[in-house]
Amino acid sequence: MPKYTDGSGHRPAFAKLTELTQQTRTKLTHTGQKLNTTRQKLSKKHQLGVAGVAGLGAAAVALSLIPGGGSEASTTESVSASSVAFSSRQVEDVKGGVEKQLNDALTQAKAAAEKKQADAAAAAKKAADAKAKAAAEAAKQKAEQARKAKEAASRAAQRAKAKPVAKAYPNNLDGWIRESLDVMKKNGIPGSYDGIKRNILRESSGNPNAINNWDINAINGVPSKGLLQVIPPTFQAYHVPGTSWNIYDPVANITAACNYAADRYGTMDNVNGAY
Repeated sequence: MPKYTDGSGHRPAFAKLTELTQQTRTKLTHTGQKLNTTRQKLSKKHQLGVAGVAGLGAAAVALSLIPGGGSEASTTESVSASSVAFSSRQVEDVKGGVEKQLNDALTQAKAAAEKKQADAAAAAKKAADAKAKAAAEAAKQKAEQARKAKEAASRAAQRAKAKPVAKAYPNNLDGWIRESLDVMKKNGIPGSYDGIKRNILRESSGNPNAINNWDINAINGVPSKGLLQVIPPTFQAYHVPGTSWNIYDPVANITAACNYAADRYGTMDNVNGAY
C-alpha cells in the first residue's frame, strides 16, 4: 500500500480535492438555478454566454478530478492543490461574468420598460391634447355661430323697428279725412279736419260716388264728382302723388280738391261755398 493513506485507500490530498470539488459543484448548481430563472429574459447572445459559462464550469470540475494510485504523495498533493486552485479561480471569474451579464440584461430590460412606459405616457398626452384642442375649436365655432345668430337677430329687430308701420284708417268719412290730412302734411298742403268735413257735407253729404249732372259743369260735359265735387280736369291738374288716379277714390278726391283750394284760396278752410 502506498505511503500517506487514510486507511480507505485514498491519499489525504485526494480527500480534500473531493471535498473542494463537491463545494464547487454546489456553487455551480446554485448558479445554474439562478440562470434558469432568468433565461427567458435573456437574449440569444446572453443565452450563448451562459452556455459557455456552464461549459467552463464543467471543464473546471473535470480538471479537479485526478485518478487514484501510482504516484508519490508529494506529487499528487501538488497537482491536486494546483487543479483545485485553478478551478476555484475559474468559477469565481465565470460567476462574476455571469452576474455582470445578468445585471446588464436587467438594466437593459428596465430601460426598455421605462422607455415603453414613457412612450405610452407621451402618446396618451398627445391624444389628450388633441382631444382638448378639438373640444376648444368646437366650442369656439359654437360661440361664433351664437354670436352671428345674435347679431342677425339684432339687425332684424332694428330693421323691424326702423321700418314704418302702415297706419290703419277706418273705411269711413272720418278715416278718409284723416288719411288725406297725413298725405297733405307730407306734401305741404294746408287744411284742417273741420274745414274739410264742412265742405264735404255741403258738396256731397259724404257720398264718395256723388256726381252733379245739372250745373254748368255738367252742361259743359265735365260734371263735378266725388266727395268734394271736383271736375276731371281739376282733379288731373292737382292730383297728389301717392294717391289713386280714380276721381271717385275718397282720399285722392279730398287731397286733389284741397291742393286746388290751397292754390286758389290759400286753404280749404277759406272755402265756404261753391268753388
